[in-house]
Amino acid sequence: MKGARSGKNDRNREGQKKKKYRSDGTPIWTKPTIEGPGIWATCPRGKERQTVGELYDLFESLSAEIWPPAEGEVGETEGPSTESANADDSDSDEDLSIEAQIAKEVAGIKKPAAEKRIQNCHTDTQCVVFMACRPPVEPVVLVMRHLKNVEMTGITRTRQTHRLLPVSGSCTANIPEIQALCRDAWAKYMTGRVNATSKYKIELRIRNHSTLTRMAIIQAVAECVPEGFSVDLNDPEVFVLVEVFKSTCGIGVVEDYYRLHKFNVGEVAKMCKARGEGQASMTRLGEAGGAEAAAGKVVEALAENAAEAKAPAEKNAGVQEEKVAEAQTEKILEAPAVETQGKKPAEDFGTGSAVL
Repeated sequence: MKGARSGKNDRNREGQKKKKYRSDGTPIWTKPTIEGPGIWATCPRGKERQTVGELYDLFESLSAEIWPPAEGEVGETEGPSTESANADDSDSDEDLSIEAQIAKEVAGIKKPAAEKRIQNCHTDTQCVVFMACRPPVEPVVLVMRHLKNVEMTGITRTRQTHRLLPVSGSCTANIPEIQALCRDAWAKYMTGRVNATSKYKIELRIRNHSTLTRMAIIQAVAECVPEGFSVDLNDPEVFVLVEVFKSTCGIGVVEDYYRLHKFNVGEVAKMCKARGEGQASMTRLGEAGGAEAAAGKVVEALAENAAEAKAPAEKNAGVQEEKVAEAQTEKILEAPAVETQGKKPAEDFGTGSAVL
């Protein structure tokens, strides 16, 4: 009897235990590794570490250009140079007691390091990287600046990165939090755009998530779109990027998503190079057309010169012909007078007078 009771008690205890894992397999006691605004990046399998390294360099450089670091922040010199700082410390330490010097050293050791602007969040998934962005960095602005640079120069500054998908924020993948995040993303997009109206489309990508259906997420996001925006699946102007990864959802509102090849950096660089080759071919055609036009002008000039040279000769020939014709005419006119001089005048038999 005791054994049966103990077995029932064990089963009851097991039923009363709290869940240790979420429905998507992530532990409940751990915080989500992906949170806040950031940039999703895709890369070839096995190249995740190289992708993280090159994105660190790229994003730190661009963020320093767009948002210059403040004093004491990463990228700026914290205080005076090392030599002068050591000299000042040595001078001041002479005036302090041993206890004060020790307290000063301990305070220097405990001084927190400045928080990085760009930070890698482990996804534990092949081909997928997430780079979290800390204020004042805006992921959408950062990615659009990089894509515009690639479009103009054709230089990607990366080797392994394929696509860059910015999200203005992240949340747990449930309907209420997704809708709250979507409203916040639209509010950031509408900043500075008064009474903006446009056509939009929802671009949803789901990875390693099976709790929410695709249609449920799309319906929840569509309910948060501001008034004046209409759905257009063929020719949209604004795109709502929704990235669902495991138990996390990220949302960003962007433009030119299709024109920039869905933010594929390599394809944007190819587009720039193709445009440059087209311009070069047009230049070559223009130069060839200019050469043909110049040759045509030369031929016309030669023809005009030949015509001008031929005109005096024709004029002289015409004068000579006129002179010959006049001479022949004079001969013809003189010929009857010569013949009448050798003839006798005719006699008028009736009157006996001569008729000339």
